[in-house]
Amino acid sequence: MWPLYAAGFTTAFGAHGIAANLGGHSDDAVTSLLVLGGLLALYDGAEVLLKPVFGSLADRIGARPVMLGGLVAFALASAAYVVADSPAWLWAARLGQGAAASAFSPSASALVARLNPAARHGRAFGSYGFHKSIGYTLGPLLGGVLVWAGGLRLLFVVLAVLGATVALWAAVAVPHVPPLPKQRQTVVDLARRLADPAFLRPTAALAAATAALSVGVGFLPVSGAAAGLGTVATGAAVSVLAACAAVVQPKAGRALDEGRLGTRAGLTAGLLATAAGLACAMLPGLAGVLLAAALIGAGTGLITPLGFAALAASTPPERLGRTMGSAELGRELGDAGGPLLVAAVASLATLTHGYAALALLIAVGPVVALIKSARNTAENATENTA
Repeated sequence: MWPLYAAGFTTAFGAHGIAANLGGHSDDAVTSLLVLGGLLALYDGAEVLLKPVFGSLADRIGARPVMLGGLVAFALASAAYVVADSPAWLWAARLGQGAAASAFSPSASALVARLNPAARHGRAFGSYGFHKSIGYTLGPLLGGVLVWAGGLRLLFVVLAVLGATVALWAAVAVPHVPPLPKQRQTVVDLARRLADPAFLRPTAALAAATAALSVGVGFLPVSGAAAGLGTVATGAAVSVLAACAAVVQPKAGRALDEGRLGTRAGLTAGLLATAAGLACAMLPGLAGVLLAAALIGAGTGLITPLGFAALAASTPPERLGRTMGSAELGRELGDAGGPLLVAAVASLATLTHGYAALALLIAVGPVVALIKSARNTAENATENTA
């Protein structure tokens, strides 16, 4: 399992390590905010388009070769910029990294499910999410140190070595998992599957968690700066968010496997905690920023392993790649949609209103579900009394 966790770390570290350092350390390539936005969008855009494609390919030929190919491609794309060191090749390398991550990220998720019995899916996805959270945390920090020490090329050198090392490790340690025979699926069957509540609910929860996480990382420093806090304090707040997410995920997965936490209850609690965190971001000062970071981190830490475990439990093994790719697509849409929603509302009103809008959007689903559950319980009690 460790090479799979390393693959999760690689995609997270690669995404955030470069994104956090493009604007301040690459003046020759990033000549305007529009160029910066384009470079940031390349990675996520490739993932949005290609993750379902590579997920389906993993079902057809096996998740292991798709994962290995993606890791090798990631290393080659990173090495291309190291060799060329030109603005044009930075665009090509960033696009190549995003396309490669689209291959090895959903394939690694599918292998986590295939290589673990259903009774251990919670632990497995909790540990996988933990290592991705570590990558998200170390990316900006370690990436900044590397860029300070040797420029953007040194960061790409480390990513090339990391991708090649994880590929070699996975080739040696990850067993061959043959693709399973499956029935032919039409477009109508696929649409029906994607609209199935067993897929839609956990995917929507994962998208909401990713939206809140992206908003927390991007906008909590803005709130901190507006309250007069320094960069150290706001950076510490973002680290609290990532640390809470990393700590909670394995615990949530273990509680699911041991029957102490149900999927529906856990997802509901995670969504409500995440919405509460966004509401706390509306409070002024350091207290609001820290409370928001802790609650958003804990909420997303609950949702992530439970959501992926629920998807694995409801998906035939022969279609795990496509399901994980489609779920990852949902997360990418949340990653982009959350900040866009908050920014759009903030541009019309204030950032506080932006937090409120996303908090309400995330809270609507679990609140409606709780009201329906309470109503059904009351009706059943009335019928039993009668």
